[in-house]
Amino acid sequence: MMTKKAIVFDNSGTLIERFRVIKDVSTGELITHINSLDLIDSCLNAALVVLQFNTNRLKELDPNTLISDFVLENNIDFDISYYSTDVSKEEITAILEKDTAVIKDITDTFPLLKESVPNMELCNGSAVIIDIAEERIAYTITSAGHLFSGVKDTIAKLQDKNIDVFIASGDRSGAIKHLADITGVPESHAFATASTHRKAEIVANLQDEGYKVMMVGDGPNDILAFEQADSAVLTTEQKDGDFPDKLKGYADFVIEDISEVLQIDF
Repeated sequence: MMTKKAIVFDNSGTLIERFRVIKDVSTGELITHINSLDLIDSCLNAALVVLQFNTNRLKELDPNTLISDFVLENNIDFDISYYSTDVSKEEITAILEKDTAVIKDITDTFPLLKESVPNMELCNGSAVIIDIAEERIAYTITSAGHLFSGVKDTIAKLQDKNIDVFIASGDRSGAIKHLADITGVPESHAFATASTHRKAEIVANLQDEGYKVMMVGDGPNDILAFEQADSAVLTTEQKDGDFPDKLKGYADFVIEDISEVLQIDF
């Protein structure tokens, strides 16, 4: 009997060439040269909180509206996709309720993002980095991107080989649904706002279903899934990362182009 095979792809930096603008709320500085996950890892108490809404809605609002008011009054859902210290949604809600960051702290990033991605295929949306110790929004993040050139062809060829393709990403649900649509991945195979632990759980669940699983990712939030998977592939196609040796140490293979997964036997 033939072994079932599955590939689980991360999104940002793996399928999508990402562009990200971070605003330091306290100084007003706009940052493009720092990876948000690296920023969180450099803090002792921080969490990346993904806001589940279409970012374009913010253009209609008074820029001085509190982010907390918008999120809480509109029942905007959010998820914690990465953290340097464990924190609950209840704790994040309590911090948001008293925070003073405003919508302008998000929309200030829009012009620079649009300049970086004039032919945007996917708006991953907005997120905030919460400083848990100081109980405040320390940074806002807006990100977008476009598919790496070989993604659609690679996914089609994997499916022709009867390899089931999945997406597990920390990005918002609307963006991941759209990504599934444009890449031909079944919507039921696309998992949004997947934390580090959730990605590993997705891999483990597929293994329980009888799959041999390859995990393909590019960041520290993929490490647990790398450890769980039968094969772990680090992709370095996103050129803004330095991919520390620690990360490479968890990978069975390191590739520079997404199409290279087609040559890996697992």
